[in-house]
Amino acid sequence: MRWEAQALVPTPNPAGAAAPALLPLAGLVRSVTTPEFAGITFHEVTAKSVLNRVPAGSKMPFEWTVNPYRGCSHACVYCFARKTHTYLDFDAGMDFDSQVVVKVNAAEVLRKELNKASWTRQQVALGTNTDPYQRAEGRYRLMPGIITALAESGTPLSILTKGTLLARDIPLLKSAAAQVPVGLGISLAMTNEALSEAIEPGTPGPRARLRLVSRLREAGLPCGVMAMPILPWLSDSDEALDALFGSLAAAGATGVTAGALYLKPGTKEWFMKWIAANHPELAGRYRRLYGTGSYASKEYRTWLAGRVRYFKARHGFSHSSGFSHRDLDKPDLDDPRVEEAQYPAGSIPAAVPGGSTAVPSVSRSGVQDSLF
Repeated sequence: MRWEAQALVPTPNPAGAAAPALLPLAGLVRSVTTPEFAGITFHEVTAKSVLNRVPAGSKMPFEWTVNPYRGCSHACVYCFARKTHTYLDFDAGMDFDSQVVVKVNAAEVLRKELNKASWTRQQVALGTNTDPYQRAEGRYRLMPGIITALAESGTPLSILTKGTLLARDIPLLKSAAAQVPVGLGISLAMTNEALSEAIEPGTPGPRARLRLVSRLREAGLPCGVMAMPILPWLSDSDEALDALFGSLAAAGATGVTAGALYLKPGTKEWFMKWIAANHPELAGRYRRLYGTGSYASKEYRTWLAGRVRYFKARHGFSHSSGFSHRDLDKPDLDDPRVEEAQYPAGSIPAAVPGGSTAVPSVSRSGVQDSLF
């Protein structure tokens, strides 16, 4: 890609000139468009900080995150992070898919933050908001510097992605795993290629992601799968769940968690428009199932939990961590937020005595015994 030859909108101005009214983005260097990413604008910014502390009271199993990109060309209709784009005065719909903010100095800033005496080397999670291996990573190559900075500082790390570009960094991840605990997670909730193309049009298809799971396991790296979201009446049939968990077992996934579609404000409106346009026969059912909230009804989640437990057991995942697939009648699991915090085996770094990383071995059947 001849990136420098594409359309640029630089922000520097002659001395005394009025600042152009481009975007209210702190540290904006320039905005870039290119035919290879038709319809997408990349806003390159210099960040002052990239380490983000998870809000107090969160049920997530980590306290720090790094997100080198904001907005995502994967364009998943159901993406829970859509609302965060409104904080930049973009909208949560088309802008989230087409206006991507790139923190071009992410690795440099991160290294400085990790070198501070106050840094206590707590786990850092990548891919918690937008995908760090979306297509633009092929151009910007931010992740190698980020992974290296974390590993060299002695900081455990985890990555969650739909992007098969992760395969580029397998050698680097193997090296990092020899230095610090590393967790890897792939997001994959359906095997239906046509449905995936319709609802997550910018992502690599299910077959490509399954191949990535296998490549990571063959490299001796852990790989959990977050089978989210399971879509009511679209990907929750017995046939769909059986195909999903069977494929994940065959690919060698370390563990798997699954959960029903979650519709936060900003995402809910965008998703409901998509349902009305693409599956009008389901529009009323979705409105009733989600009501005025973000979560499917407890009755639906309980039903789904039972089906997922069955198919996990059928395909050898009985002892891997659950998601909404525990007994939802237990008081501590009545809150759907508890479900959100469950991550699949392999996706969160785990240390073993002596400080090394626990990595499960591949069994002959292709299904792993969880060591996480």
